[in-house]
Amino acid sequence: MDIVSRVQGILLRPKEEWVKIKQEAVTVPSLFTSYAMIVAAIPAAAQFIGLGLVGRRIPFVGWYRYGIGRAILYAIFSYILYLVAAYVAGIVINALAPTFSSTQNMTNAMKLSIFGFTPGWVGGIFYIIPFLGFLAIIAALYGIYILYLGFAATMMETPKEKILGYFIISIVVAIVLMVIISVVLGAIFAVGGAMHTI
Repeated sequence: MDIVSRVQGILLRPKEEWVKIKQEAVTVPSLFTSYAMIVAAIPAAAQFIGLGLVGRRIPFVGWYRYGIGRAILYAIFSYILYLVAAYVAGIVINALAPTFSSTQNMTNAMKLSIFGFTPGWVGGIFYIIPFLGFLAIIAALYGIYILYLGFAATMMETPKEKILGYFIISIVVAIVLMVIISVVLGAIFAVGGAMHTI
């Protein structure tokens, strides 16, 4: 799988790309090792640069940035959690299939999850400049549209009238997972920050 052309395809020509993705014979491990683990490294690396090297202005505090060690830990934790979120979302999409008269297919469920997360991961490049981080969130919102197109391309052999419900439940799961990631990272590094000041 050519990562650059796949990312370009999923971002710029998603309808056509989903047709190709559906026909590809891949395994779940290869989806992660040859694609997800590479693309999910973009926001993690950008967060390291943004938090550890660039820093940000905090009102009433001034310019603030993490120490290099703390920034590396933040990047590692976020990278692992991004991959876990994609994997769990894929499991949930597959588990929900019978509820929506769809065919369970773990590989296609993982394709939906991983390629749905792609815009958010690629948009994570904006974390290099912390105050532009909101653009990564906008990119992730585009991922919602990408995911819908994946469901519409009948990745899970879903009847037309059930696509919207299946898609909405899947989006709720993805949002909950991203909120959990934010809370976990915030909690870990708030405790780390408190311990650092003691």
